[in-house]
Amino acid sequence: MNDSHDRRLPFLRRANDKPRRRMRRGVYLLPSLFTMGNMFCGYACIVYAMRGEYETAAPFIGFALVLDMLDGRIARLTNAESAFGLEFDSLADVISFGVAPAVLSFAWGLAPLGRLGWAAGFMFVACTAMRLARFNIQSGGDKRYFAGMPSPTAAAIPAATVYAYPLGLYDYREAMLALAMVLVPAALMVSTIRFRSFKNLDLQSRRPYRVLMFIALAIMLVAWLHRYVLVVLAYSYLLSAFVGMLVTRVRHRGGRPVAAGGEMP
Repeated sequence: MNDSHDRRLPFLRRANDKPRRRMRRGVYLLPSLFTMGNMFCGYACIVYAMRGEYETAAPFIGFALVLDMLDGRIARLTNAESAFGLEFDSLADVISFGVAPAVLSFAWGLAPLGRLGWAAGFMFVACTAMRLARFNIQSGGDKRYFAGMPSPTAAAIPAATVYAYPLGLYDYREAMLALAMVLVPAALMVSTIRFRSFKNLDLQSRRPYRVLMFIALAIMLVAWLHRYVLVVLAYSYLLSAFVGMLVTRVRHRGGRPVAAGGEMP
């Protein structure tokens, strides 16, 4: 009787959160869609790299990087963080920032080195997986820094290089440059060198017009000189850690040691 009455007059029932549950599932789905897009970009990069279309393959890593930044922020803004989302994001990152850059680098410039080339590509994949696994089991530390190079920015090194010079390398002596392009970021990913994090930047600036002008200028430069600007940005971030180490040692020479940076993805 009560059940039939509730079915006839749904507005008399107590709120049982059924509509809320459906909306909550949709909210949890939203960041996962961005993660799925991240994974698709990694897969597309691999497909185009295998076809020798390097100029088309390399930007997909950049698209994956943007989607990777968005999924976590959207999950936090919508209060939709979950253990599933964390694991799903890590698996997508292994594909987009581990396997995809390794395949792209091998097809573009490591192939002339033979077994050494594919071994270097596997090293990049392994270091990416180890970094992500290390992040999943550690927390805390200084939120202003990453401990080790983040996997998305490490993947940006080969992606930006290939995009700037999409013709490829076919001589084993030239391929030695590609070897450094892969192994140096791989080693930095599993290191404890501090890299600056921009996740905690205060976007509520007292001078928003200057911030907007700076963003507009950056977009203009990327649109105008995108190949060279992306290379400069990628390698500048890589070198920034060593510049920071040098500045820190100079400032704290003779003083107490500085604490290591926090662990970040």
